[in-house]
Amino acid sequence: MRVFVTGASGHIGSAVVPELLTAGHEVWGLARSDASAAALASAGATARRGDLDDLDCLREAARDADAVIHLAFKHDLAFSGDFAAAVTADLHAVEAIGAALAGSGKPFAIAAGTMSLAHAMRGRAGTEEDEGAGPRAVSESAVLALAKVGVRSSSIRLAPTVHSALDHNGFVPTLVATARKNGFAAYVGEGANRWPAIHTLDAARLCRLAIESAKAGSRIHAVADEGVAFRAIAEAIGRGLGLPARSVPPAEAGTHLGFLGAFSQLDNPTSSALTQQRLGWKPAHPGLLADLAERHYFAPAPKP
Repeated sequence: MRVFVTGASGHIGSAVVPELLTAGHEVWGLARSDASAAALASAGATARRGDLDDLDCLREAARDADAVIHLAFKHDLAFSGDFAAAVTADLHAVEAIGAALAGSGKPFAIAAGTMSLAHAMRGRAGTEEDEGAGPRAVSESAVLALAKVGVRSSSIRLAPTVHSALDHNGFVPTLVATARKNGFAAYVGEGANRWPAIHTLDAARLCRLAIESAKAGSRIHAVADEGVAFRAIAEAIGRGLGLPARSVPPAEAGTHLGFLGAFSQLDNPTSSALTQQRLGWKPAHPGLLADLAERHYFAPAPKP
């Protein structure tokens, strides 16, 4: 298949592109800069210049492709404080691609998140049958609804910690940088709340399987570790940096963990049992704590 990938030069996209190429697919990647275009060309993909605001570009690329994987999100805008605008841009991109694919029967997979289940699921692991809630769940609902208009759509709910040596700007590097700044690795309260996790390469394989074989309207859980206690994550980061792990009260979470202060308190155990059964997928790479023990996250911080 000719697969159009947004976010193709990003963290997860940089693993999805070779995964698709190795499986015999042709890849077009959305590139908003010369550097992104060059990275895609080096990987063996074709760059399609544009960005998430260029809806005409997205529509045209989707019509020309046999499948679409939408991984891009305006993280820089979201982290700057305008999360609502980033969510709106994502929804507009999903709607534009979906309109171009309507009636085609082509596969369209988007990246979503398991955190959409954190508030809805209390006391049990969230499953693929559970509906998400929150701002980004709007895009998920929009893409799943496309199953009714002839699109083989699916939502890939990524664990909040997609980890590997390819991860340079995700939640784990942010927690490592925060621990360096604080002089200790922080967790909130008892730190018993759980985060699911998945290795980048396992997530990339799921992206490929989604467009190859997922049924229309599928929710796919990109989860290997069902739930790792946040305290265990902090302690592993502390060991990697040679720093103590320390509990902080909820009122000080923002002070010590920045924008992750609220996220760091969420309990988000998530199952991928149905995904494994339906797609014949099994995690094959190290779990989060084992990956942290490999120490690639703890290379000396670059000098300013």
